[in-house]
Amino acid sequence: MGRSYIVEDAVEGYLSKLCKQQASPITGLLIGQSSTQRDFVIMATRTPQREESTAVTGICLDKEWITEHARQVFRMLPGGLSILGVFIITDNDAKDAITTLRQLVFAVENLISWERLWEPADDDVTDCITLHVNAKTRKTICRTFDITDPKSVARPADWKYQSGVSSSWITVSCCLNVDMLVPLPDNRTITENMDVCLKEELKAWADKIKSGVCLIDGKRLQKDKELTVGQAKSVELTFTDRHLGCNCCCDCWSNRWLLGKRIFSYYNFKLCLMKSGKSVVEFLTGLLNKILESERMPEEWRRSVLVPIFKNKGDVQSCGNNRGIKLMSHTMKLWERVAEARLRSEVSICEQQYGFMPSTEKARRSCIVFVDLEKAYDRVPREELCFCMRKSGVAEKYVRVV
Repeated sequence: MGRSYIVEDAVEGYLSKLCKQQASPITGLLIGQSSTQRDFVIMATRTPQREESTAVTGICLDKEWITEHARQVFRMLPGGLSILGVFIITDNDAKDAITTLRQLVFAVENLISWERLWEPADDDVTDCITLHVNAKTRKTICRTFDITDPKSVARPADWKYQSGVSSSWITVSCCLNVDMLVPLPDNRTITENMDVCLKEELKAWADKIKSGVCLIDGKRLQKDKELTVGQAKSVELTFTDRHLGCNCCCDCWSNRWLLGKRIFSYYNFKLCLMKSGKSVVEFLTGLLNKILESERMPEEWRRSVLVPIFKNKGDVQSCGNNRGIKLMSHTMKLWERVAEARLRSEVSICEQQYGFMPSTEKARRSCIVFVDLEKAYDRVPREELCFCMRKSGVAEKYVRVV
């Protein structure tokens, strides 16, 4: 007997429901986790039916559509899970479907492996599973192919159902985002050239990530050591100076796409602290004082990523029906609090600004008229705001750094 596959009971129920459908053949993917001794199948997903496709006879399949489905599923899978193989449900015998299954599993693996950003390790499992289910008798036949060998022949495998396969698995979460500059070719009309440039840069980035060190509770565990529930408290991914490429403090808080800036800003900031040998308070105090003395704020702090959030009313393409959320540098927000606190001591704010001042919320009518500047989408008249600040006697250095 070849490899052993421990399969979740829910997969058996899912395949049984598919057998009751009149459509035949039905194909899909088997998802789970591989190990050196045995594999675990925790999910099966059917290939969606192509809308423009016509009815097929026998076991003639649309391989392009099946592999495209596999590629999209592969991109959505979390770390630790992968596509282990394919299945087919048909009235034909397994002998008639073995050639089709072999072609499918190699086509799926070739497309997925082309999109991988790093080479597989020497101890990675190279066997992929093919499962044939007879729609009438419900008989299942499991075979494997070595996808690294184009001449590989089918080998029998053990297929066993079991309840709660993944119930005792420990989940380790890690958020990692990409922020990079990619040089593009002069001729951007050719899609193939663009794909090559993007993939080369992503591979270089993936090599840096691959050489990173994963720490759990600040400790690096041995490869053969198993995690327990008590250990999985926090996970931190550390990089070397070469990987971060941080040369000066101003680079620490460049704006990142969406939440990516939070991840990389933290590690760059931590690296600068290690280089300077100062505490967080000392480092930030010196940085903010230098900004105030020079009366010049870093240009990257003035940039932001504007994300429109639909209010679920009216036309989604209308700006008035979207709430603009500006993603900015976290350190710049600290500077805003410092500047705002100092401006409060120089500028008096009317106490009747109910709803805008702390502890002055009022749910009653007020016979007061005031100007409400529209901050959304950065439509504040900055020239008038600076004029009012100067007229109120605000120091010029605060006007320049706002």
